[in-house]
Amino acid sequence: MHHFASVALVDPAGRILLQERDSQPRIDPDCWGYPGGGVEPGETYEQAAYRELEEETGVRLEPGTLELVGEFRFWSEACGGIDEFCLYTAGTDLTEVECHEGRQMVFVDPQVATTLDLTASARLTLRDFLASSIYAKVAP
Repeated sequence: MHHFASVALVDPAGRILLQERDSQPRIDPDCWGYPGGGVEPGETYEQAAYRELEEETGVRLEPGTLELVGEFRFWSEACGGIDEFCLYTAGTDLTEVECHEGRQMVFVDPQVATTLDLTASARLTLRDFLASSIYAKVAP
């Protein structure tokens, strides 16, 4: 089983931060998804979410900033097994971030985001997240 954590960061306009992956990754190449990555040994999902967000975007959030959206599982053809991940969210005053991984890391309008070629985890969660009370709480 593959364990990872992702972050749905929401800017002041209600746009969601998404990463356009390049063609190199074995999992979901050339797709759009949340910043995030694997949980390291001895690390919690939440710790991984903070670490991965900082590694991929340069954004360092204070502990306690992220709110759990949910824990999810799905079958991954690329991994040949079950992927389990936790999705976290937070609002931010930022409107741009650095991109340390993939082609680009940008805040995307929710209506546009749902039309993109999404990663498996984003396909599973994005529409429900955007319709949730948690999104309404972190979006303006």
